[in-house]
Amino acid sequence: MPIFEIGSYFPPSEEQGRIDRYRNNKYIFKGKHGLVFNQEQLNEKQAHSIYISTNLAKLICIKSADFLFGETPIYSAGKNDDSNEQKAIERLVVDNDLNTTNYESALGNSYRGDSFYKIRWGQKYGGLLSKDIDPFRVIIESQKAEYVFVETMPGDTKTIYAYHIAFPQVIEETGDQEWVLKVESHYPGKIVYSEYKMTPIKTSKIENEVITWKIESEHEGARSEVETGVPFPLVVHVPNYTTDDDCLGIDDISESESLFDEINNRLSKIAEILDKHSDPAMVVPVGSLDIDERGNPVFHTGRDKVFEAEKNDLLPQYITWNGQLEAAFKELDKLVDQVLLVSEIPPVALGKDNSGTSGASGLSIKWRMNSLLSKINRKRQYYDKALRQVLLIAQMLEHSKVGKEKLGYDITIPKIKFRDGLPDDEMEQATIAQVRTGGKPTQSQLGAIMEVNGFTEEQARIELERIREEERADSFVDTTVFNNVEVEE
Repeated sequence: MPIFEIGSYFPPSEEQGRIDRYRNNKYIFKGKHGLVFNQEQLNEKQAHSIYISTNLAKLICIKSADFLFGETPIYSAGKNDDSNEQKAIERLVVDNDLNTTNYESALGNSYRGDSFYKIRWGQKYGGLLSKDIDPFRVIIESQKAEYVFVETMPGDTKTIYAYHIAFPQVIEETGDQEWVLKVESHYPGKIVYSEYKMTPIKTSKIENEVITWKIESEHEGARSEVETGVPFPLVVHVPNYTTDDDCLGIDDISESESLFDEINNRLSKIAEILDKHSDPAMVVPVGSLDIDERGNPVFHTGRDKVFEAEKNDLLPQYITWNGQLEAAFKELDKLVDQVLLVSEIPPVALGKDNSGTSGASGLSIKWRMNSLLSKINRKRQYYDKALRQVLLIAQMLEHSKVGKEKLGYDITIPKIKFRDGLPDDEMEQATIAQVRTGGKPTQSQLGAIMEVNGFTEEQARIELERIREEERADSFVDTTVFNNVEVEE
């Protein structure tokens, strides 16, 4: 059955849960917890009470992206470093700012569970600039995940056969009453474009925007088909991680939503208790306050925060109550530890408690980061597979549009070397190299000067010559004097 049918709804009902999860998790990631947690359960009094939230979800997502793409991966292709294949891969990476795109993809992938790359041939700004400034080329970009709907092979839930990119667009000067659904259906070797007329059905309570439509009819004249010249769809899916019976991914924060909610609740209750303690009521002995004409004490407890008690030996004192603050803080610590445990983030990655890294070797830190590194390695496998496919499709698309003879390189599947994201312990690496080489030098003076000072080779040669001149000037004996000594027989 086709995904978009006349009379059906958009998004499709079977995809609504995924879209809602994307939207709610993005609110949580951005710290807008009040829009997600317990909105329908709060009474009027609770709705106006103190609400404090801490954004641990953002920390979880950013740590994953930092360790995965905080350091630029190394892309290699061809037999030599200066081969045309290597230059082509580097050009595709640089021209598309792929390192930034990868980082943003990993960040969104962590809270959504899915990311998509789209490869196309065209101008970056769609013809707004001239061809001299914005030439036609291969463009690699992120595709908004909530607009992508996948179609798998019959009987195979892991192999995606087609990607349907569908996004609603309001017709100008109609308010929000008339909409068009524009669809790009990416199949192997071709793209099918189509449009549908829709009417709004449901509006979001949070942002008051339309989130559900009904498809009324198809614009027959808008349907067209374009051959891509590439035997794959021009969209590549990257799951955060997944199982063997589903192609779509699993995010990092949905499983901890109840913990986030309880942490926010506990922080809010602690703040409420402390607020009450900062403005306490006072109790005084009977007769301490003025009386009216009827002999009654003149005070209002809610306003004056003071009242009398019938006790002769009572001294004036503030009234406090046992809010179990110590137990509340202990619960808060346990909740935070549980979030970090479920999210596979060790305390050493945050500098939490007594987990400082002062004096620790690189190997020691790496062992203590084992759970996070295992998590990043799991994500890395999916990105390695996806990025190799992205760059392969990019080369194929470029060959189909420009031609092999003009480009001058062969299509290759690149190799990608990822970094572990940890800072290098240079002293430890130098010691290891010294042991492995039997104490022999592993780097030239020129190379060391370039690395330490960030010099170019020419600047490093000038600096090295200055060092040698100073060495000659500091030498108290000119070794050439021995060349003129006459030996008497």
